[in-house]
Amino acid sequence: MAKLEKIDDYRWRLPQEGGMNCPAVIYADAELITALERDGTLNQLKGVASLPGIECPALAMPDAHQGYGFPIGGVGAFDPRVGIVLPGGVGYDINCGVRLLRSKLMADDLGQGRIAALADALAASVPAGVGVGGSDQLQDNELKRILAQGAAWAVKRGLGTMADLEFCEAGGALPGADPQAVSPRALQRGRGQAGSLGAGNHFIELARVEETYDPRVSEVFGLSRGMLVLWVHSGSRGLGHQVCDDYLKRLAKDKDALRPPDRQLIAAPPTSPVGRDYMAAMAAAANFAFNNRQMLSEACRQVIGRVLGLGPADLGMGLVYDVAHNVAKRELHMVSGREKELIVHRKGATRALGPGHAELPARYRAVGQPVLLPGDMGTASYVLVGTARAMADTFASAAHGAGRAMSRTQAKKAARGRDLRAELAARRVTVRAASGKTLAEEMPEAYKDVDRVVNVMHGAGIATLVAKTRPLAVIKG
Repeated sequence: MAKLEKIDDYRWRLPQEGGMNCPAVIYADAELITALERDGTLNQLKGVASLPGIECPALAMPDAHQGYGFPIGGVGAFDPRVGIVLPGGVGYDINCGVRLLRSKLMADDLGQGRIAALADALAASVPAGVGVGGSDQLQDNELKRILAQGAAWAVKRGLGTMADLEFCEAGGALPGADPQAVSPRALQRGRGQAGSLGAGNHFIELARVEETYDPRVSEVFGLSRGMLVLWVHSGSRGLGHQVCDDYLKRLAKDKDALRPPDRQLIAAPPTSPVGRDYMAAMAAAANFAFNNRQMLSEACRQVIGRVLGLGPADLGMGLVYDVAHNVAKRELHMVSGREKELIVHRKGATRALGPGHAELPARYRAVGQPVLLPGDMGTASYVLVGTARAMADTFASAAHGAGRAMSRTQAKKAARGRDLRAELAARRVTVRAASGKTLAEEMPEAYKDVDRVVNVMHGAGIATLVAKTRPLAVIKG
């Protein structure tokens, strides 16, 4: 491994050497970079930098950690004329993403009793857990409409409003989706999972806005101190997992596949049949995830309104934003002073558009895109805003969360003999989890210090602080 070069307090460079086609830049402080040097993240980033057609530099965000071939928290942008697309650069949980909803309610007015009642009602109403699906077993023709339409499918059926689509990345649907590129097995796995939470790091969280840092941007985003807000974090469930698995297997047998030394980085030209099919299937799975979060958030609105006896107008639960994490997208970026189309792979990273970008909703265009960065069950989550520097330096990308510090196996071992529910209750966090195993795997110590991750993003000028929220109630699978 080449010696890391410190650029400044928030950036490090892995110089180009050997088979690397470009250097890599890691966003981290001194403590975070020490942790990254202990696992395989930097070696994996070096592998990404060695792939053909990569646009300089390969990137790792401060929440990065070792993943499947391509590090989680990694960003790689590729020239579609000479580069590649790779399932390992997106991951198995395609469009695992997060959305934030504001409300007209003040959290402190509810009291602990009503927060607990809301947690009970949400846990009872929202399907959650490994393999647990929604109440509807959709026929394939209806499921394929979701894959093509994304969140608009739910809105057309009264599950939300057109404003929800306005405040979703890509309008809640990636272009180029083709349900025909999704296998029968993937359709089967997704048939009953629309509107379900899943397990792992997915969650629903009621939280209180504890602090606002930028009054102007907070006002534009509709966030104020003391407000009750709702976080929804979920993805494409078994359908997306199967899409990734299907295309890794197809690539293993395909004549067009590029087989680098790390077999987990197997890839294909985007113009090849397998490359085109993967992008079409990946977009379809991403659209399933957008629709899933739309259905989940509307279910939460209805539950909260019912428990509190409030109608939609009094509840005022409008969508702040919905961002994808694990996707590959064709985007235009400035490279060496000219606009260039790139296929940007963000794996455990989120988009962070700066002010003035045409893809932003009109309401946000003057300030930039909301960047949603959730913490763990026991710590803060953050709202930041994308910047011009992100568009110039990171292909408009930022960190997506705290990032794991322990494997799930390590977390379960560390949780033995502990009453995690009681520990979180002592922090005034009500937890409802379908599985004690999930609770152990997702314990707060399993994650990096989210404050440190956020400080790197803010200090580097990639995404700057807008607001901080504290969990009140968390629903897990």
